[in-house]
Amino acid sequence: MKKPGPSASSRRNDVIDLKDGLAALVKTYRLQGKLNEVTVVASWERVMGKPVALKTKEVYVHQGKLFVRLTSAPLKHELMMAKTKVLELINTEVGEAVVKEVVFL
Repeated sequence: MKKPGPSASSRRNDVIDLKDGLAALVKTYRLQGKLNEVTVVASWERVMGKPVALKTKEVYVHQGKLFVRLTSAPLKHELMMAKTKVLELINTEVGEAVVKEVVFL
């Protein structure tokens, strides 16, 4: 026996696109900032290239600062000299100004 329930036409009225649903979820739970931080960390190798990524020990974002721990002192010095360029490349990759400062450790 069939259970009574909402008709097919009323269910279609409640349907929203997956993209819109996920966007609403992210907005409701205020997750956009954290998602942007994860995007920054995930895109480090793509933005800086394989040679820099191989010399990178750790990358994380905390309170708008990107912390990068490197295993090479000469590379650290070189990147410190190009700090504003690195900042620009990272923020361009994400699409908004997520990182306010880059700290090389």
